[in-house]
Amino acid sequence: MAVCARLCGVGPARGCRRRSAAREQRRGAADSEPDTDTDPEEAGGGGVTEDEEAAERIEGGRPLPPSIEAGPAGRAPLSLLELPPELLVQIFGSLPGTDLPNLARVCTTFRRILRTDTIWRRRCREEYGVCENLRKLEITGVSCRDVYAKLLHRYRHILGLWQPDIGPYGGLLNVVVDGLFIIGWMYLPPHDPHVDDPMRFKPLFRIHLMERKCATVECMYGHKGPHNGHIQIVKKDEFSTKCNQTDHHRMSGGRQEEFRTWLREEWGRTLEDIFHEHMQELILMKFIYTSQYDNCLTYRRIYLPPSSPEDLIQPGLFKGTYGSHGLEIVMLSFHGKKAKGTKITGDPNIPAGQQTLEIDLAHPLQLPDIENLHDFSELSRIVLEVQEQVRREEQEREQQQQQQEEEHSQQAASQPASPLEGEGAEGEETAAGAEGTTQDKAPASQPFVLPMGVISRNEDYPRTCRICFYGTGLIAGHGFTSPERTPGVFVLFDDDRFGFIWLELKSFSLYSRIKVSFQNAQAPSREAFDEMLKNIQSLAT
Repeated sequence: MAVCARLCGVGPARGCRRRSAAREQRRGAADSEPDTDTDPEEAGGGGVTEDEEAAERIEGGRPLPPSIEAGPAGRAPLSLLELPPELLVQIFGSLPGTDLPNLARVCTTFRRILRTDTIWRRRCREEYGVCENLRKLEITGVSCRDVYAKLLHRYRHILGLWQPDIGPYGGLLNVVVDGLFIIGWMYLPPHDPHVDDPMRFKPLFRIHLMERKCATVECMYGHKGPHNGHIQIVKKDEFSTKCNQTDHHRMSGGRQEEFRTWLREEWGRTLEDIFHEHMQELILMKFIYTSQYDNCLTYRRIYLPPSSPEDLIQPGLFKGTYGSHGLEIVMLSFHGKKAKGTKITGDPNIPAGQQTLEIDLAHPLQLPDIENLHDFSELSRIVLEVQEQVRREEQEREQQQQQQEEEHSQQAASQPASPLEGEGAEGEETAAGAEGTTQDKAPASQPFVLPMGVISRNEDYPRTCRICFYGTGLIAGHGFTSPERTPGVFVLFDDDRFGFIWLELKSFSLYSRIKVSFQNAQAPSREAFDEMLKNIQSLAT
């Protein structure tokens, strides 16, 4: 702000006293009075009127006057205050909206210019992608500055990707700016077992500005239209929603009608169509558990996984089949020699947030020929041999690490130890190198068929694959009891599909990429993403 003060000629700049008399004659002393208001809502002053002539020049494309190029008496301008208002509107409109309140504190001239709605219309468009015709707001008496300060800026912290806390079930919410609304869209997998179908989505809440006082929060849950709701930002990367009129969620036919409606939306069928008794119990359990929240939920921020050129495929979100539990959402991420599949939605056995898959990229599997691949015992033999090899390698690494620690302690007792440099980088390089070698040796495609006895919810899986790796899958009893990692086969079909054969369960899960461009979902850093993964797993545990 001190820089702005010197530029406009109010403040302890060299020579400002010599110019003060001339400035006061041209503009009057009132234009140089500092303002102390820092609220973004007040950056443009108390009124909503704008400089009509300047706005017309900017929006209508009329040429700027010659006074831009020279100040009084033909000399170059000595301060920003000597520039014409329409040029200041252009300059201020190119600044981040969060900087404009400080600019309004410099002097009343700046504050008056910041009432120009052209500035705020540009900030709404460039910072939040609002492409609507904001001039229509004038009918309701709402200015673009109101939209920026009371809607977009105020609720900017809830934009992005979130996971609701719904016990073991989790979920996927994307909060976006949609026209003149901020909407929270809940994304749902397609109906089981159609894993390649597009995602379904429905609004849970919306925020909009219909009058100048404040933004309105509305709950969109239920079938009676929008109604009164509330949003509270609990802390960084966490917020909660509350419905103030839960009677709008009820149906005239009672719980039975609500259950039938939920079942058609969630599963695309009726209870009579589901013959498996255990599956009926799981569905009824999920309805009872999730409906008790009445859209009063806490959300925690999640990020999409960062990518690198060494990754096997592009990381991201996938839909996967999980037997009687239906389709669930899994996040695939790469970590050196490992790839991890983390549940974004879950079930009573393996809840959301847990690491459902771990793929060992350093141990590719050579599948038997297509005739022998039908034999489950042959595939099991190959996988168990690799599992034993992995176990021996882990034991050797532990012994080597223990030996190095003993040698290090002995050296420390006799002399100062030199730091081990480049160990982590070497490990990463080895991982990338192993993966690259694996891909070079692997054929472009090879025939694939599920062994006899392996159950798949979706029989329409690809019949060719690129490469297979040894991996482990997490299984547990109801309530996440007795969890254990069991061996399996990770099968990469193409850039958008992969599968996993659960050896102990004799079942196959097919995963298909979620092709949705989620907004404000990128992690600020690799460390932030790893910390997020750690947090959601600890909450699930």
